[in-house]
Order: sequence, then structure tokens, then C-alpha cells
Amino acid sequence: MQNRIEVFKQILETDPTNTMVLFGLAKEYEKLGQAEEVIKLLEEYIAKADDEGNAYGSLAKAYDALGNREKAREVYAKGIEVSLAHGHPSMAGDYKFNLEMLGDD
Repeated sequence: MQNRIEVFKQILETDPTNTMVLFGLAKEYEKLGQAEEVIKLLEEYIAKADDEGNAYGSLAKAYDALGNREKAREVYAKGIEVSLAHGHPSMAGDYKFNLEMLGDD
């Protein structure tokens, strides 16, 4: 896992606009449970890429893992909007379910 992380970091050093690598690096940190890194990378990824919704679920989970349920709810809501706009109703349905499971604090 660390080797993949190092490879992704090296690629980003030479090509910081490579959003696919940025997303891949975030997913590696997600596997390790490093929510802070996931948030940092996915926020950057979303700002640069036309994500179809997938990143929003990982980002919301990372915020929830850190106890920021309000931000997690906000990200799931945006993920629903984005995934529907890109023709992914099942993804939107998953996010709606997760949003309901978070409830209202």
C-alpha cells in the first residue's frame, strides 16, 4: 500500500493536475483509514475534476469518520445532486440512504 502511495505522490510531483492520480491517492489513504488525508485530497480533486459522484461518497464518509456529521450531510447532498446530473440514480439512492442514516443532530 505504501508503495502505491509513493508512486502516486511521485506522479503528482511531476503532474499536479492529474486528477485520476489524485483520486487514486485519496482511495489509498481511504483504505488506510486516514480520513484527514482523504478529505484534503478529495476536496482538491473535486475542485479540479468533473466528478460524476463517486468522490462525494468517500469524502462524506471521511468527514463522518472525523465526527463532522454536518459536513458529511452537506457532501452527501451534493453527491446526490452530482450523481443524478451524470445519470447515476443508484449512486444517488445510496447517498440518500446514507444521508438518512446520519439523521439530524
